[in-house]
Amino acid sequence: MNAMNSSTAAGQERKAPGRPRSAQADETILDAVLALLGEGQSAAAVSIEAVAARAGVGKATIYRRWPNKEALLIDAVRAMKGPLPELAGRSVREDLIALIRANRTPRAQRHSKVIACLMPELLRDDELSRMYRDFIEPRREVTRQVLRRGIETGELRPDLDVELTQVMLSAPGMMKSILRFDLAIPDDEFAETLVDAVLRGASA
Repeated sequence: MNAMNSSTAAGQERKAPGRPRSAQADETILDAVLALLGEGQSAAAVSIEAVAARAGVGKATIYRRWPNKEALLIDAVRAMKGPLPELAGRSVREDLIALIRANRTPRAQRHSKVIACLMPELLRDDELSRMYRDFIEPRREVTRQVLRRGIETGELRPDLDVELTQVMLSAPGMMKSILRFDLAIPDDEFAETLVDAVLRGASA
């Protein structure tokens, strides 16, 4: 960048502090944060300098968008949101398997590694914890809707505890992905095995 361009950029920074000039730059920076966390670095170890180097931008570019590392981490968690799976709606079993499989994709596995590295901060930082809950709650609600529909259609017991069943369906995946528990279930059979085990107690 020549001196004139540098001067112009600096002027823009003074006129509009914190305003992102490029959505692509935002995405590149957030991807860099997620990549560093996905490689196993703790949130405490991730620095603005490391993010800037990975994203190929200057630190000033980051600080124009985020006032500190904590705000950057919060936006990185928000950026993990992906599309919810489209469900066929033909049966509870089929839809639950689709939801479990959606959490086993490479993208979801990468995010699990990120969350594992963020765990200490999620316990300490209320705002980051809130953002994570906002990230997972829509997916939890889809599972609840499938279970409620199953009760209405008679596929599931009328006295089924929807919230507890939703936790029973999600917890094993978290144990396998985040805590690295060896559940002795092959990946390609995990969704069907889990859903069938839960449905043995939940089916009408």
